[in-house]
Amino acid sequence: MESRIAYKLQEEAFGGLNSETKKRLEAIGAKHSKIKVRAKPRDRSFAPGTILLREWGEREHQVTVNAEGQFEYEGKTFRSLTAVARQITGAHWSGPLFFGLTGKGEVR
Repeated sequence: MESRIAYKLQEEAFGGLNSETKKRLEAIGAKHSKIKVRAKPRDRSFAPGTILLREWGEREHQVTVNAEGQFEYEGKTFRSLTAVARQITGAHWSGPLFFGLTGKGEVR
């Protein structure tokens, strides 16, 4: 605890590490860490008006992307495709997987 307090006092008096040094230390730490880091979420953006269709439970489900990038389904607005998939199936699904989207936004 004393070393942390001493470092903080020195940092306030003389300034902290520059951004290049911080990035280098983070890279070294990540390289040697045994903690698994989750992959960053994929950035999927759809043009407003995009319609996604999926057959499920003997019917076709239509989801429309609104101007805010949210998803409209049966008069309700959802923040994610996963929430829409949960509404349709009643179970947890990856929304992009449920709607057949591959890694680059392409439909299977």
